[in-house]
Amino acid sequence: MVQPGKRTPLYLFLKFFFDLLYGPFAWTYDLVAGLVSLGRWRAWIYCVLPELEGPDVLELGHGPGHLQLALSKKGRRTFGIDVSPQMGGIAARRGRREDSQPLLVRSSGVHQAFKSKSFDQLVATFPTEYILHPQTLAEARRLLKPNGKFVILPVAWIIGGTLLDRAAAWLFRSTGQAREWNPTFGTALRAAGFDVEEKRVHVKGSEVMLVIAQVKP
Repeated sequence: MVQPGKRTPLYLFLKFFFDLLYGPFAWTYDLVAGLVSLGRWRAWIYCVLPELEGPDVLELGHGPGHLQLALSKKGRRTFGIDVSPQMGGIAARRGRREDSQPLLVRSSGVHQAFKSKSFDQLVATFPTEYILHPQTLAEARRLLKPNGKFVILPVAWIIGGTLLDRAAAWLFRSTGQAREWNPTFGTALRAAGFDVEEKRVHVKGSEVMLVIAQVKP
């Protein structure tokens, strides 16, 4: 994710790069994510699974569909939205290969064609800045059942001590992924009417940031 911040030349370049990676070059997404994370990317994503008890879970920005498949295998009723038709195709093919058929909808994540109070949890892993847009947060509240949860995984950091780990950590820092707690997410979610818990999860020489927002009773 390109974290919220000043629109510097580096920020604009990274945004352009991720737009390509999520669109016409979506077929390379798993490869690039795996290389950049030194093979930890899927483990990072699966960190959200303990927070998603279901039964009905909606993923905002389902990407290539790995979390959709993992949720389905755990018996959750899974739904996903994504603005990228390329990602939609990849996720749908992955589901068919595994005999899983989540409902996937092409959408911007702001105007969603679901009834109010349809989901027990919403989840987004490594989302772009749309996730903090007031319209997105208002829709999240509308879609969640009473006491429902919105689980966001915005960023991960590599903290291992190997030479490759240190090189990857330097790359993360140079692209603005500094290992510092970003209060932007909690602030925006609280302003939108959520109770917020923020925590770090340790995974294979790395740390994952989780923001867990619950609809206020």
